[in-house]
Amino acid sequence: MITVLSFYLFALLTILSGAMVISARNPVHSVLWLIMAFFNAAGLMVLLGAEFIAMLLVIVYVGAVAVLFLFVVMMLNIDFSELRAGFIKHFPLGLLLAAVLLAEVLIGLGAIGEGGIKLGVADGSAAVPADTSNIEAVGLLLYSKYLFLFEVAGILLLVAMVGAIVLTHRKRGGVRGQIISRQNARRPDEATVNVSPEVGKGVKL
Repeated sequence: MITVLSFYLFALLTILSGAMVISARNPVHSVLWLIMAFFNAAGLMVLLGAEFIAMLLVIVYVGAVAVLFLFVVMMLNIDFSELRAGFIKHFPLGLLLAAVLLAEVLIGLGAIGEGGIKLGVADGSAAVPADTSNIEAVGLLLYSKYLFLFEVAGILLLVAMVGAIVLTHRKRGGVRGQIISRQNARRPDEATVNVSPEVGKGVKL
C-alpha cells in the first residue's frame, strides 16, 4: 500500500513540477522546479528498483546540469520584455512543433495495438544472482564485460577536458600567470601582513 501511495505521490509531483517549469515566468524559478522534477523522477526510479539510474539523476542532472543552468540563468541579464516579444514572434513555429510531437504521440499510441517489436531471445548468460542489487549488477557488468569500453570512455572524457582547458587558456594583457613553484616556495610571513589602521583611515595595498 505504501508503495502505491509513494508512486502516485512522486508521479503527481513530477507532473506538477514539469508543468511549472514551462509556466513559471522567472527563469530561476523554472530551473528550481526542474530540480524538483529530477528529484521526484529519482524517487520513481528507486520504486522501480533502478537505484543506479536514481543516483545518476541526482548526481549528474541535479548536481551538475541543473546547477549549471541555474548559475547561467542567474548571471545573465535577461530582458523579460524581449522574451515576450520573441515568444510572439516564434509562436507559429512552436505551434507547428507541438502539432508534430502530438502526431508522433498519437502514432505511438496506435502502434501499441499492433504488437511489440520482436527482439532476440535471452539465453540467460548475462543473468545475475537474485540477491544482487541493481548497482552491484551494473558494477559487475562494467568492470568485467565492458571494462575496456569503460576505460576508453574515461580517457575520451579526460582528453576532452584537457582540450577544453588548452583551447580556452591563453595569455591576455593585464592578467598575471600563475607560477606554482613560486607559490609553493612562499613563506607564511611573506603571504600575510598584520596591520592596525587608525580610526577613519583605510588600508594601503
